[in-house]
Amino acid sequence: MLTAIIVEDMADALQLLKSDLQTNHPEIKIIDTAQSVVEAAKSLRNTEPDILFLDIMLGDGTGFDVLEIFPELKSKIIFVTASDEYAIRAFKFAAIDYVLKPYSNQELAQAIEKAKQQIQPNSERLNILKNTLSAPEQKPDKISLHTLDKIIIVNLDDIIRCESDSNNTIFYLQDGQKIFVTKTLKYFADMLKNYQFLRVHQSHLVNLQCISAFIKTDGGYLMLKNGENIPVSVRKKNEVMEILDRLHR
Repeated sequence: MLTAIIVEDMADALQLLKSDLQTNHPEIKIIDTAQSVVEAAKSLRNTEPDILFLDIMLGDGTGFDVLEIFPELKSKIIFVTASDEYAIRAFKFAAIDYVLKPYSNQELAQAIEKAKQQIQPNSERLNILKNTLSAPEQKPDKISLHTLDKIIIVNLDDIIRCESDSNNTIFYLQDGQKIFVTKTLKYFADMLKNYQFLRVHQSHLVNLQCISAFIKTDGGYLMLKNGENIPVSVRKKNEVMEILDRLHR
């Protein structure tokens, strides 16, 4: 039997999650609910649940305020958030799992299973999530990368390029470091496309700030500031030339 506390400021959403857990997850005992930071703090002072279902936006603050009050909290956290493109992006940059409202029974079950196995996100990853959520229009400073055995925090500007390796991605950094990440190149191309990263080839995603020249001969390729040459696909040539022209006007 696992214990749980639900922190959700919308009464209907709280009751729905409570009902779903009671119906489909009898192994989880709900020991309390809260609809605000203050209520959550009172509840967590009395008991530490195995799982904390935590909404991001609360009437008197945020879920991060709850975590800052209890920095040593050992509960596994399942973040629950509304369907919002900025929220989804923020969770991806921080490499933190979440449940998106409205969720299916399968999605909730998957989140619970992950929570049972997860290592709690450290303060730096939580800060990435918090900062990216608080300034949705700004370019994030950092990104969390899942490797086979750990999660590495990287400055976005330190990434030179990314290269596809089957269903994985290799990140090449300014200091010469290579990071093997267990996500596809498409995943990162979609995430970084609005932050001066361009997929110039099926296998290559490039930081536009790291390009020194575009060579049109020999099939077309990019010369990077670190000395590497990266091929450009035929269908991407015009787009690359247009973007580079805008950047250097």
